[in-house]
Amino acid sequence: MNNILKKNIVWHNSSITRSMREKRNGHKAIVIWFTGLSGSGKSSISNYLEEILFKNNIHTCLLDGDNIRFGLSSNLGFDILERDENIRRIGEVAKLMINIGMIVLISVISPYKKQRFSILEMLGKKNFLEIFVNTPIEVCKQRDPKKLYKKSLLGKISNFTGINSIYEVPENPDLVLDGTMPLKNNAKKIIKILYRNNIISFLNIN
Repeated sequence: MNNILKKNIVWHNSSITRSMREKRNGHKAIVIWFTGLSGSGKSSISNYLEEILFKNNIHTCLLDGDNIRFGLSSNLGFDILERDENIRRIGEVAKLMINIGMIVLISVISPYKKQRFSILEMLGKKNFLEIFVNTPIEVCKQRDPKKLYKKSLLGKISNFTGINSIYEVPENPDLVLDGTMPLKNNAKKIIKILYRNNIISFLNIN
C-alpha cells in the first residue's frame, strides 16, 4: 500500500473486543499452524482436530493451503516471491479470525523459515503454535494423494517442495508430530498443548 492510500485509511475499532468474544465462547483464540511436506498428513490431522473441537462447541476456522489458492490466492504462482505473498495473505486472514475469538487451524506447506517467522512476528508468539508434521518424504511419495510427486518427477510440475524446491525444517516448533501415527494420537498431543496454554478447558475426545 502506498503512502497516499495509507493517509486516507483509518483503522476501525469494534466495540466488541476479542476478550469479550473469548469470554462468551468459553475458550481463547489462537492460530495452530501446520507445516510439512505435501502428503505429510497436515490436512488430515487439522481436519480431525477441528472435528473434535467442533463437537465440543469450540469456535474454529480451518484454512487449507489448497483451498486458499482457489480464491484468495488464485492469482499467485509458486515462485519464492509469490509463495511469500500467499503466506502473508493467509496470515492476515488468520489475524482477523483470532481477533473475533476463534481457534484457527492452518494447513499449508510454508516451506521457508522466513515465511513462518513472518507469521510469528505478525501474530505474536502468544497467538501462534507451530506444528511440524514430520513425515518421511518416501512415505509422502507413496501416499501422493494428489499425484503431485509423480507429476513433479516426470517434469510436469516445477518448484514442487521436496523434489525441485527445498523444504526448510523448523528449528524450534511448538510440537513435532509423526505423520505416520494415528490421527487420534496426534490430535491428543495438540490438545495437551492447548490445555497447557490455557486456550481450552474440558474437552471430550471420544
